[in-house]
Amino acid sequence: MLFTSATFVLFFAVFFLLYWYIFSGNFKLQNLLILAGSYVFYAWWDWRFLFLLIGSSLLNYLLGIGIAKSKNEKYRSFLIWIGLIQGLGSLAFFKYFNFFITSLISAFRIFNIHPDIYTLNIILPLGISFYTFKTLSYLLDIRHSKIKPTTDWVVFFSYVAFFPSLISGPIDRPKTLIPQLEKKRVFNYSQASDGMRQILWGLFKKIVIADNCAALTAPAFSHYNTLPASSLLFAIFLFTIQVYADFSGYSDMAIGLASLLGFRITRNFNFPFFSQSIPDFWRRWHISLTSWLTDYVFTPLNIYFRDYGKFGLILAILINFLLIGVWHGANWPFVVFGFLHGCFYIPSILRGAIYKKKKTDTSPLKIFINIAGTFVLLMFTFVIFRADNLSQAFDYYHRLFSPSIFYSFTITEKVNTIATLAAIAIMLAAEWLQRDKQHALQIDAIKKFPVRALIYFSLIFIILMFSPPKIADFIYFKF
Repeated sequence: MLFTSATFVLFFAVFFLLYWYIFSGNFKLQNLLILAGSYVFYAWWDWRFLFLLIGSSLLNYLLGIGIAKSKNEKYRSFLIWIGLIQGLGSLAFFKYFNFFITSLISAFRIFNIHPDIYTLNIILPLGISFYTFKTLSYLLDIRHSKIKPTTDWVVFFSYVAFFPSLISGPIDRPKTLIPQLEKKRVFNYSQASDGMRQILWGLFKKIVIADNCAALTAPAFSHYNTLPASSLLFAIFLFTIQVYADFSGYSDMAIGLASLLGFRITRNFNFPFFSQSIPDFWRRWHISLTSWLTDYVFTPLNIYFRDYGKFGLILAILINFLLIGVWHGANWPFVVFGFLHGCFYIPSILRGAIYKKKKTDTSPLKIFINIAGTFVLLMFTFVIFRADNLSQAFDYYHRLFSPSIFYSFTITEKVNTIATLAAIAIMLAAEWLQRDKQHALQIDAIKKFPVRALIYFSLIFIILMFSPPKIADFIYFKF
């Protein structure tokens, strides 16, 4: 059930009316509705995997209570390990089993050994990476006395399955969402209207930009060996925009939907294309994932390796970014993508500048150079992110760095390309002007309603005019 589908619009309209008009006076009934609605939303994709979601929720609910009640440290650790094995074991099986098998077969073939091992036809459960990280943070936070477990199973199950963020995040921490589920919500017109604006902005990015970019990049990557380097360069520019518009568009819609229900969930993007360095980019991109890994992986590793000085810090960062790469999928290009971004931190570490607060550069030219340089670097790493395998990525680079880079690039759909570039320009301009806000359509400062209405209806018109014939799945559904 896509956020962009008519089915979801009908589902949410009915849900919204029940939530605010039938169950408004009782937050416990609202929580039951959230849980039921979330399970319907998830089962719409494949009802069989709903049992995995429920089973994971039940186990971690019981483990959380057991960890808090027990005074025996060994027993508490034992319960934590059960949760880790269940969560990470599920990920390992559904997401990485075939990757391990194919990598093992390839390793044996180096020594001319051909083992009789086969892969399995495994379907990746939708959203498993996201809700697994939510349950893991719940147990770890209880273990370290950062939170107390909830004894209300409806609250916990709703936290894990909260449908606005269930499929592609943001990855809410328990201390963010659970307290909101445990108290009464009151409809707030200002919050709801801002949520509607954020949904509209997310729809614009997803439908007008991401899906139209996809229509242009897919043929280019499929036939890259027949195109001039200039066309390949244009394709990776569009793909970089596409990934951002698609994923941040989903996050905007998720945050907006949660706002309509009276919740404030985690911000996931902070205008990352205005980053002035790679470290700055990762502070702004997929914030809920990077902050999760920083707290639960990088910080413990950094403490563990602290006796090794800068080498220990480099090792901690490289492991952290390898996990960021692997989190995206069981594919060597993702591993290399993560490792490469970890390597970008090494110069700052060697200079001793990694923890120093960089002075804000006020020179417009310097800011532009930093932003442009960071974006170009990102563009070239997204070749690896997009590639099906490393051989394809290296071949793409080989063809990219050739004399045909100076040729005029091929455009098959000129009207669509021009319209897409115009939409990208609108997005970047709006986000630059609103870079101190939560999202680009947070335009409360415009006091005249007719002006605001004109902006809203203009975006709606653009969405209706330039939406592709078929709305594509969100990119991060497969992660």
